[in-house]
Amino acid sequence: MTLVLASGSRIRGDLMRNAGLDFEVCPSDVDERAVEAPLLKSGATPEDLALILAEAKANDVSERRAGDLVIGADQVLAFNEQRFTKPDDMEAARRQLLSLSGKTHELISSVVISRDGAAIWRHSSIARLTMRDLSPAFIGHYLANAGDDILCSVGGYQLESLGVQLFKRIDGDYFTILGLPMLPLLDQLRALQVIES
Repeated sequence: MTLVLASGSRIRGDLMRNAGLDFEVCPSDVDERAVEAPLLKSGATPEDLALILAEAKANDVSERRAGDLVIGADQVLAFNEQRFTKPDDMEAARRQLLSLSGKTHELISSVVISRDGAAIWRHSSIARLTMRDLSPAFIGHYLANAGDDILCSVGGYQLESLGVQLFKRIDGDYFTILGLPMLPLLDQLRALQVIES
């Protein structure tokens, strides 16, 4: 049995490697927007979206990896009945940051373990983040220095680098903010006897 990460995310891979996990990377082919479109129409909550997308990714890869344990993850940013995805370009990132300036939003990170095309474990965690009041000039300076890497993150920031300067308060788990709730995941991998307890 092999442990597989169904994501090409550098940050998720780094978190797992830094925790000492031995795994392979096999990104999912799931079209996230196609999966979430009917969910949004039906009024699914942000937590529902994150969990269903994480499960879709894990199941997609586990159908091709018989017997292996596949980890799928997804993150949703919820703010005032809106859902933010990864910005398409720097202008979209600028608009998102202006919207979030001085306000609190939630990051919902879900993780699912699947085997043979079916989920065997699911978990979601929520973090609440409050941004400082950001001037348009500061946002422009931040975007110029942070670079295109922020386009890989919902909300247009990466807390593990310059994005930390955007915030005045954070309530929640650091790993949830980075997009992979590591502590519950490690507990489950111990329960499944994948890693030593």
